[in-house]
Amino acid sequence: MFESLLARVRKTDHRFTVYANDGAAIVDGWFANHSVDVERRPLPPGVPAPFLTVERDDEFAGVLPLATVERLLEPPIVRPERHDGLSPAYAALFEVLDETVYTSMERRELTAISREIEDRAHRVGTGTLHVGFQRLSVFRTELPEYRRLAATDLDIHVYGIEDWTPPDIPGVSYHACADDQLGRYWALAFDGGEEGAHSCGLLAREEADGYTGFWTDDSATVAAIRRQLETGCD
Repeated sequence: MFESLLARVRKTDHRFTVYANDGAAIVDGWFANHSVDVERRPLPPGVPAPFLTVERDDEFAGVLPLATVERLLEPPIVRPERHDGLSPAYAALFEVLDETVYTSMERRELTAISREIEDRAHRVGTGTLHVGFQRLSVFRTELPEYRRLAATDLDIHVYGIEDWTPPDIPGVSYHACADDQLGRYWALAFDGGEEGAHSCGLLAREEADGYTGFWTDDSATVAAIRRQLETGCD
């Protein structure tokens, strides 16, 4: 259902080089779970602390202390809503965080990312939030959160395989999906409200050992997630 979108996002134009003599467990683990080109090199003589160099579109973007990168990559990852004012190296790193396919992501990590998207939608208080819950019965445990979201001016659309009848909530529309493939996916798409500056989305496919997918602040990609949900369900 979302395969073409996942395949497109797998393409990356970023390159990272880690300079360190000892292991960097957090960074190594993150790179192992992402489709990111990374190279390891020893720390140059006289350099006191490990660091990371960043290239974007084959051009040098900057250097980041490895300790800073490790703190950024500790879940839950907190990302800026806008990249304006960030240095080129930080901007490149957050671009990769925003739209890089990850593998073996655990459910608790996806829940944390979903909460961040829902909280952003709540703060904005306007716009449209589309959420795929795999099966509508999964939505049962989310009722308190979505009643809170529906108390704003958000227009909320919930999608899922029809295996349960959810209660009527003003501001929430339900869409029953006949395509069993939706049961493999976890998806959210928030259009960012009236100005669209805060758009964000998440797409993940369930695998035997976790989830494969991405999250993004790119409005075009968020719109693509929304369209896939709309075309796959009533």
